[in-house]
Amino acid sequence: MKIYKFTLLALLMVASFSCEDVLKVEPRQSIESSTALNSRDNILAATNSPYARLRALSSYGRNLIAFPEALSDNGQATNNSGRLIGEYQNLPGSTFNNWQNDYFAINEINLVLAALQDETVSPPLSATDKTRIEGEMKFLRALYYFNLVRVYAYDPGVSVGASDRGGVPITTTGYLRAEDALAFLPSRAPVADVYTLIYADLQTAIANLGNAVGRAPIYATKAAAQALLSRVALYNKDYATVVTNATEAFNTLGVGAFLSGNEYVSGWRALSNPESMFEVRFAVAAENIGVNESLQSSFTTIRSLDNLRNANGTLNTSSNTGGWGDLRPNAQLRGLLGVTTAGSGTGANPPIAIVRGADIRGSLYEVGPGRGAGAGIECIKFLGKTGTLYMDNVPVIRKSEMLLNRAEAYATAGSPVFDEDLARADLNQLLVARGLAAVDDTLVGSDLYEAILAQRRIELAFEGHRWFDLKRLGRDIPKPVTGGLIAYTDFRLLANIPTREIDGNANLEQNPGY
Repeated sequence: MKIYKFTLLALLMVASFSCEDVLKVEPRQSIESSTALNSRDNILAATNSPYARLRALSSYGRNLIAFPEALSDNGQATNNSGRLIGEYQNLPGSTFNNWQNDYFAINEINLVLAALQDETVSPPLSATDKTRIEGEMKFLRALYYFNLVRVYAYDPGVSVGASDRGGVPITTTGYLRAEDALAFLPSRAPVADVYTLIYADLQTAIANLGNAVGRAPIYATKAAAQALLSRVALYNKDYATVVTNATEAFNTLGVGAFLSGNEYVSGWRALSNPESMFEVRFAVAAENIGVNESLQSSFTTIRSLDNLRNANGTLNTSSNTGGWGDLRPNAQLRGLLGVTTAGSGTGANPPIAIVRGADIRGSLYEVGPGRGAGAGIECIKFLGKTGTLYMDNVPVIRKSEMLLNRAEAYATAGSPVFDEDLARADLNQLLVARGLAAVDDTLVGSDLYEAILAQRRIELAFEGHRWFDLKRLGRDIPKPVTGGLIAYTDFRLLANIPTREIDGNANLEQNPGY
């Protein structure tokens, strides 16, 4: 009886493709499991649901983007709505909760992959259909497993002794019947095994997806799979694979473009960011996460950059205050960006202005009304770019990351591809594109390596990387606002597996401290 009550992982293995999970960019609807996957149209419709689940609040709808900024040394909570306070304070259990959504998506993917082998499907899929669908589904399965293993387990090469309970459960079988799912009581696979599956899935995606780019960046492409593999390999300390795949992805035309100057800034105002190699699309109002928890609301109180200020220079709080602005860049990150404020005043409309340096990335930060926390500098990367408040397409992988991945691989001491000249070349390409001076060949060793990591922090700020970057490097987590430090050995580095999973499966070990 206990298993039936608590084992959500097993229950999630049972498919229920529902209409609300459709990727709305195509006029197909998902279908009930009783009739699913028995025809070409049904299989094509079913492929939409794993894409749609990326929009979940626990995934790229908010948590995988906002939580890494709050948990790390980038963000400062405002307490405007009370959200993100626990994450900012690194309270036990105030962390990622993507287990349910991700395993549901994995089961749907596994069912689609099984259907590709079903000879009774009528009308059947063409060989071209099968190849493409397998490539897309394995790209998505790799992405979901990567997000699971980096949230719930230590990264390769930096585990903490007895605290290491392994990776996450692996299943490549899809379940339609509850009784079959309930009999599935997996243990945690070793981290290395999870990475082996991720590599294999991405290599299949690369082989299957060919050179077509017309469906980018909303759907998986060969270049997106190469880009994701470069990131996965960086976590895996597999630097030769980082360089090979980052280079291929960066050089591919039609799947994201490396932007510089004002084009880079304006790209963040476009419906689809031109730098995106893969992004999660929010297309219709029903997909809007809304004023309380969307990325726009989490990061800024600004409704729109239009009419931001009144004629006297004060902030227009009467009609241009929108979201909650629960997380701001802290002073340390603002210093790295070269942004500060000028002016004084403490009222509802303080005459306060932002002052920016040469770094064009400072233009992605603006003084917002601030609600109860008062006016302050906020991140405006997500600002209702779809034309609807609180609804933004979310870049998962951008072209610029490829330069940063490759530069780090080149600059890592002991790496088989160690080459400081090439590392500086990649670093300088990014610096110059962002309006900064290039470095010279006197920047070497650990100084070069740390400069690359600093640019990674600045470039990818408020995009969901910082916590994971510190974690994969085995570094302590600084909390500059409070002056505290979370040791890498602290149990809070790993998220807690949902209690219902542990209670219902004697084979599944909880992470320490929970």
